[in-house]
Amino acid sequence: MRQRLRPSYLRTSAAWVAAAAIAAAVPAIAAPTAYAEEGEPSLVISTLPTTSPKPGEVYDENVVITNKGTAAADGVTFRIRLTRGLDFPETVEGCTYSTIEDKVRQALCELDTVVEPGASVETPVRFKAQPSALMEAIEYGTSATGEAPGEGFGDSHRRLTLTADSSADLVAIGEDTEALAGDRQSITVGLRNDGPGWIQNQESDDQTALMVRIPEDTVATQVPEECAPFGIDGPSGPGGTPGKSTYVCWPADHTIDVDETLSFTFMLDIDDDAKTTTGEVKATSVYDIHPEFDKNPANDKAAIRVAIPTDYEPEPATSGGSSTGGSTDGGATTGGDGNDPEGQSTGGTGGTGGSTGGTGTTGSTTDSVDGNLASTGSDGTPLIAGAAAATAALGGGLVLAVRRRRAAANSS
Repeated sequence: MRQRLRPSYLRTSAAWVAAAAIAAAVPAIAAPTAYAEEGEPSLVISTLPTTSPKPGEVYDENVVITNKGTAAADGVTFRIRLTRGLDFPETVEGCTYSTIEDKVRQALCELDTVVEPGASVETPVRFKAQPSALMEAIEYGTSATGEAPGEGFGDSHRRLTLTADSSADLVAIGEDTEALAGDRQSITVGLRNDGPGWIQNQESDDQTALMVRIPEDTVATQVPEECAPFGIDGPSGPGGTPGKSTYVCWPADHTIDVDETLSFTFMLDIDDDAKTTTGEVKATSVYDIHPEFDKNPANDKAAIRVAIPTDYEPEPATSGGSSTGGSTDGGATTGGDGNDPEGQSTGGTGGTGGSTGGTGTTGSTTDSVDGNLASTGSDGTPLIAGAAAATAALGGGLVLAVRRRRAAANSS
């Protein structure tokens, strides 16, 4: 005999709820449950039909709870969980709502009913697709006895994955820097999600990732732990392994929120005879499969460029200038050109036989390359400005870490 709850009761109990699992891996489904031993209930629930909702749409379906045991289930605790792109359209009396780990929305509802052996009841499941909905999952059900379910899945507690009718735009972020041949240089590359959907693959381990091809004539000597060497068709070694030509990087929690940027910093050793060199970053997956949800491939790739000057030759240091007139005693110039009211020239210091009036030259030179290399010292040794100088000062002891940051609205 099949017992059906009154519709008015259903709409004020655990109805209007829906669920989503936290785990990304596909769970194993237990074999169908036979009738339990004498004196025990054994609740089984039907599966929800799949869907691909547009953001803003409400999903509204019923599940059937059937008692295949030999004892009645006196009351049923029905739990629903939704991943972050879904939410409950309204609260319902008899349900307790909360947000748990990984921003999962949960409803725990008490159904005040008795399900006799062989009988069935129905309860609705409702959820709404949010503007950020994309790859989602719903976890729903009870336990075999009607108590709150555990964390596994089976005939009484199920999981449905879905892909919303939406998209997410992945943007690869490269690096343009410069260094000297034989030097060390850090590069920071990134992967940004311009939305509108958040990203976390709920159906497989082919998670969204950034492919990094290291520029030629350089060696990656320090690598983030989140970046593994890439082989023929997937990761081929542990994260952080140095010395490889290609890496694939992804977040530990497999999640990229809307407007979030994942950043990965590498340290490169540059060959002594290197010329300007380039590499590439690409938005892809850990198995180098272009995500179907990304409908804008134009910004999936970006360049890594390390400019290495080849025409840089520091001028030799001089020991004074040369001009006409003035003193030749190797000290400061004291002669003038007749136009200085103090009778002193504007020349600099000179060495033996130094400047003799007029405008002299200092004992050190100042050179630059493309405006990005700092002045040389008095011994002609080139110094690298900015972050490169800091890196050199640390002796390469750069702490490599994946940094998350919110991308600026107009960042590339």
